[in-house]
Amino acid sequence: MKKVTGIGGIFFKCNDPAKMREWYKTHLGFDTNDYGNSFGWKEASDSNANGSTQWSPFPENTQYFEPSAKDFMINYTVADLEALIKQLKKDGVTILDEIETYDYGKFIHILDIEDNKIELWEPLG
Repeated sequence: MKKVTGIGGIFFKCNDPAKMREWYKTHLGFDTNDYGNSFGWKEASDSNANGSTQWSPFPENTQYFEPSAKDFMINYTVADLEALIKQLKKDGVTILDEIETYDYGKFIHILDIEDNKIELWEPLG
């Protein structure tokens, strides 16, 4: 089973997310909105399939990355989230929550061996 298919997003803490988004827009040309920037791309194995990677600055006091004490979180895309979580549970990996489903995909959070919070995302479509 192929587990991770790509990087779905990079999330990090900063002092002022609005200023950070504006800096990246001004100096590096990011097309930012309230959530950051979404980089679109085509799947290497299927050039008709679209994908994206989200870049998002968060307020420094966000609790979204907890229980990790780190200032970042990475989102990885996966092909079959339910099967992967079943295997991760068997492997003794710390699963932080239950799968949540939105109109753009399924999500769950885990911890790696250094307590970095990881978001796993199975995009829909």
